[in-house]
This record gives sequence, structure tokens and C-alpha cells, in this order.
Amino acid sequence: MGIINYAPKILDPIPGGKYVVNLVDYVVNWARANSIWPLTYGTSCCAIEMMSSSMARYDIARFGSEVFRASPRQADLFILAGTITRRMAPAIQMLWEQIPGPKYAIAMGACTISGGPFIYDNYAVVRGAQNLIPVDVFVPGCPPRPEALFHGLLTLREKILKETCRHPWHAGRPKDVSTMDRYREAAKTWAALEEMKDEEMAEARAKFKEEHPDYKSAFKPIRIKKEEFPEVPREPKGTAGLSQSELFAKLRAEFPKVTVHTHSEDPIEDVVAAIPADCPLEVLVEPEDYLPMVKFLKENPDFDMDYLIDITAIDYDDHFDMVTMLRSIGKGHKLFLSVQLKKDFSISEEKRPTALLATIDSVSSLYPGAEIKEREVYDMFGINFKGHPDQRRIFLDKDFVGYPLRKDFTHSEIIRRPV
Repeated sequence: MGIINYAPKILDPIPGGKYVVNLVDYVVNWARANSIWPLTYGTSCCAIEMMSSSMARYDIARFGSEVFRASPRQADLFILAGTITRRMAPAIQMLWEQIPGPKYAIAMGACTISGGPFIYDNYAVVRGAQNLIPVDVFVPGCPPRPEALFHGLLTLREKILKETCRHPWHAGRPKDVSTMDRYREAAKTWAALEEMKDEEMAEARAKFKEEHPDYKSAFKPIRIKKEEFPEVPREPKGTAGLSQSELFAKLRAEFPKVTVHTHSEDPIEDVVAAIPADCPLEVLVEPEDYLPMVKFLKENPDFDMDYLIDITAIDYDDHFDMVTMLRSIGKGHKLFLSVQLKKDFSISEEKRPTALLATIDSVSSLYPGAEIKEREVYDMFGINFKGHPDQRRIFLDKDFVGYPLRKDFTHSEIIRRPV
């Protein structure tokens, strides 16, 4: 393309040369507009519609775009289809830079264009692909159907056909719309238009009311009766291995402080016995008993908890509930351990959102899979795991400030949802 762009300088001074340039423009643009090769890349759920557009029902091959390329160096179209997170942003920008020019980008779907429903109370979503790379065509929808994507391709085709050697393609620039609250702006615009409409119609309404003082609208809203479905009784299924009562009795014999969540005044054994057979038993564990209990559950042949399902946490005002989920593959029973970790309020209030507020022993020495699970809890909640071999962030950048799943988390770019 670089050599062709010099054609006007060489041929225009020659008599009839401009017609040769026009012919070259027509041939080159016809070839480019009818063989747009997209990059094989989908950011989120809109990619499903992009994939279906290449199937036989829609056949994107009609537009010369059936060759989805696995390498950006062989593509000339970047279709961003779905939500874009900040963790994706560097990869998207790198891929865009690796696509040789002339190149084009289509933003497909509401989330790609503006952040969609994730724009509010969210620090992690990029509020528009145009913040990262220059976008040529926007295809709205949630998600857009393949027909809408084809309309976007045809729009891009028209844009390509207008490019000439005299006015060739040039690399655009991203637009910073990261702080734009599109929904509030649209609501204000809509309210202003409705107010203008009311002012324009006020005189006509007054005149009609004067001429027809007894007029009553014949419109009556029809309320559709809500269909009622019969209640389906829950049939609890049996469970393999030890029952909840047996698990609790054996565990309490070794750790007398263990208990369960309850607001009932009945004996704790009766509360445990009332738990449905297919519901896992969740016990409350003292922090000092946590590591010894996990070790006991794994090594004791009656329990044989050899599989770690998950480790997660819940943030409350004054404490965290850290939940460790265990299962015995051989016996089939499950047991959830809930540890209440008091927050360290000795830390000053301004430093608290970015500080580690609680500490618990790591169980990664017993379950190797716990290493990643505990890193996730550390990354999102700021809980310190004593004895962890590699405690560092796993999802967020190492210089990220704060812990996103805590209630005290704040971020400068968060737009609050309108009440």
C-alpha cells in the first residue's frame, strides 16, 4: 500500500495519469473491501453471535470475511465482541499494534461501546473500546444479532471504498470517554426533549380540551393475569458417607468448641439433625483450631477429607467469615469450615482500606491447591495467610491499591449507580 500511495505524485502530472490512479484506487479498494479478514478474538458473550455469523445459516463468507486469522499479522479487522476488562486492555492494544495497516476495528455490543450494565460501581471494566484503540464502526445491541454485525461490515466496506491514494488510510487515535456517564447524559437529554415536546403541545392540548370538554379516553389498560404454577415440593436426596449428625459428633469429640450457625434455642445436636441430607454441614471454627482441624479432617480415616473444593471469604462490618470447603472423594461427604476473623481496628481509618486486616494460618502445606485459592482471597479481601509459600496478587496488578471485594473499597474511576 505504501508504493501505491506514491502513484498520484508520479502519474498525475502525466496526461491521463489521473485516470490510471482512479483505476488503481477502484481495483485496490474493491479487493480490500471484499476480503476483510477478522482476527480470531472474542472478549465476552457477544463473541457467540460473532461465531454464529460464520456458520452456514448466516454465512459471513458472502462478505469475504470467512477467513478468521489466528495471527494479528495476517488480519486487517479487529472485532471487539463483548465486555473488556482492564486486565484485557494491554493484550488488546498489543494485538492492535501487531495488525499491519490499513486496519480497522468494530466495537460489537453495548459492553464494548460503553461498558454496558457494568459501567456502575465497577472499577474493572473499560468504558468503551475507543479508550484503547481507534474504532471505525459501532454495532449496538446486547448482544447484536449476526445481521447487525453484517450491517457493520457493510458500513465498514463503504468507508474503505471512499479511501483513495490521494486520501489514504491513516491510523486513528483512541478517544478518552472513560469518565463519561452515558446513561445519565441520555436521561437528561431525554427529559429535556420531553419538556420541549410538552411545551409545544400545551397550546394544542388546551384548545382540544376547550373544544371537547366532555371527552374521555376510551383507552383502558389491560392487566395480564399472572400465571400461577403449582408449588413443586423439594425432595431431598440422600448423601454418601457420614451423615451431618455423625460428622458433627465425631468432630466435636475432638474439638469441643465447634458449633453451627443457628438462631434456635434447641440443642445443637437437634439443629444439626434437622439439616437436609443433601445440604453440606457448615461448622463454626475458632481461628486457633482451624489448621489443626483441617489436618485432622484430612488424616483421620473416618473423615478422609482428601479434596479441597474452595476457599473464599465474606466481608462484614467488623469481621470476615472465611469458608473452607472440604470433601471426601472416597466416602462422598462434605464439610464446610467457617472461621470468624476479627478485623484489626487498631489501624488508622485512612489506612484501613489498603491494609491487611486479618490473619489466618495457611493450609497450603496440606492441600497444594490451596495455594491459589488463598492467593485469591488475599488478592480480593486482604486477608493474610501465615505460612503461605508465595503470597502475592493473582488477578490484579501488583501495584493495585485496595482489595475489591471489601466493603470499604473505593476507586477514583467508579461511577455510582443512580438511585
